[in-house]
Amino acid sequence: MTEQERFQRAFAPLHAPSDTLTEVMKMTEQTHRKSGRRTAVIALAAALLLATGSAAYAADLGSIQRRVQLWLHGDQTDAVMAVEPGHYTLEYTDENGETQQRGGGGVAFEPDGTERPLTPEELMEHLNAPEVSYEDDGSVWIYYYGEKLDITHQFDDDGVCYVQLTNGEETVYLTVKYQNGYAMSSQKYLSPHEFN
Repeated sequence: MTEQERFQRAFAPLHAPSDTLTEVMKMTEQTHRKSGRRTAVIALAAALLLATGSAAYAADLGSIQRRVQLWLHGDQTDAVMAVEPGHYTLEYTDENGETQQRGGGGVAFEPDGTERPLTPEELMEHLNAPEVSYEDDGSVWIYYYGEKLDITHQFDDDGVCYVQLTNGEETVYLTVKYQNGYAMSSQKYLSPHEFN
């Protein structure tokens, strides 16, 4: 038995005029439609909330995300850093408004020779290390915190350059081999024969 038939059966002994019964039935149908829409909208919103929350959880499964400020190419940059044991992924917006990603990581060796993943603090130290960049125009730049140094013409005949850098708190000594890496020390310039 439909709801309309139940309604008519319940009110049949009252002998209301048929036009009044029709009007009451229309109002009842409208109320059910509205509450049905409201229920559907609530269910859809709950499903979307659950889906986006699950996707965010799945995307960040097993890692710790945090907002960080660091120096990239001599400019202070806001980024989101996802850290997993010994590894990080960094996402930031560059000067052109495009989203960029970079990652890295590594291990450290304890005095007893055991290997362990780098800690988040050690990963941040790595991110704040000087960056040597070889540009398309042939120039060579060092970026360190807010410093941008053109070292293109500072290489000797052996392709080695020595640069002293200061970030306000500490001084580091950089030995750069042209297109062959660099070494850094807080005490002295390292000999190019000590690395690579």
